[in-house]
Amino acid sequence: MRKVAIAAGLMGAAAFVMPVFANDSVTEITKDPKQWGIQTGDYSNHRFSKLDEINASNVKKLQVAWTFSTGVLRGHEGAPLVIGNMMYVHTPFPNNVFALNLDEGGKIVWKYEPKQDPSVIPVMCCDTVNRGLAYADNTIFLHQADTTVVALDAKTGQKKWSVVNGDPKKGETNTATVLPVKDKVIVGISGAEFGVRSHVTAYNIADGKMAWRGYSVGPDEEMLVDPEKTTELGKPIGKDSSLKTWQGDQWKTGGGSTWGWYSYDPKTNLMYYGTGNPSTWNPKQRPGDNKWSMTIFARDVDTGKAKWVYQMTPHDEWDYDGINEMILTDQKIDGKERNLLTHFDRNGFGYTLDRVTGELLVAEKYDPVVNWATKVDMDKSSKTYGRPLVVSKYSTEQNGEDVNSQGICPAALGTKDQQPAAYSPETELFYVPTNHVCMDYEPFKVSYTAGQPYVGATLSMYPAPNSHGGMGNFIAWDGKKGKIVWSNKEQFSVWSGALATAGGIVFYGTLEGYLKAVDAKTGKELYKFKTPSGIIGNVMTYEHKGKQYVAVLSGVGGWAGIGLAAGLTNATDGLGAVGGYAALSQYTALGGQLTVFTLPTN
Repeated sequence: MRKVAIAAGLMGAAAFVMPVFANDSVTEITKDPKQWGIQTGDYSNHRFSKLDEINASNVKKLQVAWTFSTGVLRGHEGAPLVIGNMMYVHTPFPNNVFALNLDEGGKIVWKYEPKQDPSVIPVMCCDTVNRGLAYADNTIFLHQADTTVVALDAKTGQKKWSVVNGDPKKGETNTATVLPVKDKVIVGISGAEFGVRSHVTAYNIADGKMAWRGYSVGPDEEMLVDPEKTTELGKPIGKDSSLKTWQGDQWKTGGGSTWGWYSYDPKTNLMYYGTGNPSTWNPKQRPGDNKWSMTIFARDVDTGKAKWVYQMTPHDEWDYDGINEMILTDQKIDGKERNLLTHFDRNGFGYTLDRVTGELLVAEKYDPVVNWATKVDMDKSSKTYGRPLVVSKYSTEQNGEDVNSQGICPAALGTKDQQPAAYSPETELFYVPTNHVCMDYEPFKVSYTAGQPYVGATLSMYPAPNSHGGMGNFIAWDGKKGKIVWSNKEQFSVWSGALATAGGIVFYGTLEGYLKAVDAKTGKELYKFKTPSGIIGNVMTYEHKGKQYVAVLSGVGGWAGIGLAAGLTNATDGLGAVGGYAALSQYTALGGQLTVFTLPTN
């Protein structure tokens, strides 16, 4: 059996000091819809813009305003930033950065080209993507594939400082952005498929010195948890909560990667993020719940101390990483105003929790084909409260090693991977790009060697059976009720991040390369345009000289497009993605490009 590793990246943004609230510079920019100063749109991860010049009645007139070639192949995730009259564009490995002057037709003001050892590429496994830059205090932050965090002067591109966050020789890499908040920049790490022990780290924005580091698994003091004060579902987690759920020293190679998106609530001073899969993918080799992999963490940004945790997939048997974004909203549930956190997990359940207390309010399937569990137990008096009720037929643990468990939905890439959803405060709906994909999963015994793949499973992926035949849906979701409001079918997974606007429209991209605009209330398709390559980038918008623009990076790749990106042809390569997405090569080809749209001038 072939051992293939996947790795993704880490992510976040960056920030500067503010005594009580978030970073001043980031906060001010996110209040101005003319700019796009953070990958997630704002600290709450809404990916919503108040711009409305482009709206449901005129979006059909959208035209290409200008384009920019990045000169790099492979998958282009993330989005450009717009700060004032400057646009900042990033690429996959080697992680080049371009500063473009919007006043001068996108003229390149400066370019940063890091010199990285190409030996990091095979350690990244599922493509060499990067989810974008961050900005704070006249500084651009880049987290490179080799885990080097770089602070660049936003005006000149000169390096202010850099710090190494991990060791690729051990399997530690990065594909994510960072989170700038207050006087710190929050950074994660990848590498669970190589048995790394993962963490979240805060570095001082001023000089790059480490402020704190919290591990996902291990001893209490290293995870920055308090046995009596850190809670799960309202109860203290207790002493050695992680160590007790691993056999022997397995926690030392336990995974729990932190390569997803981060959000921040200045009212609680808490940051929110999820941890990834435990190592190895063979559940028989790691008895126990494997805490705190597959977990939502709420941490104090000043100290790193965890206030509460919630493990979504105890003793993961399917690689359902919990790293997807946490979207923060204030809505009414049962007539009561609540501070909410909504999370669309890889495991196929859409969760809504109270973000202050960690109380679980909603947990429902956001794709009807999800079958590995019947439901999440919502009975607070039950011994299994908050846990998914696993179906034996689809349990790779119960079926055992060297047994091919078939028809598991979703596949390992989840009902949604890192591609971020959007939230509109006007409709109070979430707009979610999804995968409609199932899998066969055969675990096998594997031994740990530092820097080598530590997977222990062979996978194959395919469209959800007895459905519309495609591999994706784009849905509108009511997070208060846990219900799909409308759903649009797509031939391939929707691997692009969504954007909602005050114009009553939602944008997203497709793996074939189409930028699409749909009606926010009904899902009706209003516009589409095919860009030069498949879109796995995230749609963003900004205003310049009185005109609204919409921009997206195209450049097929990522886990879904790894066959095209890396030239793989074996169906089981890319952890089964190559075979599952083989038809994609008939619709698009490699190429990195930024495409910017606007309405025609009358």
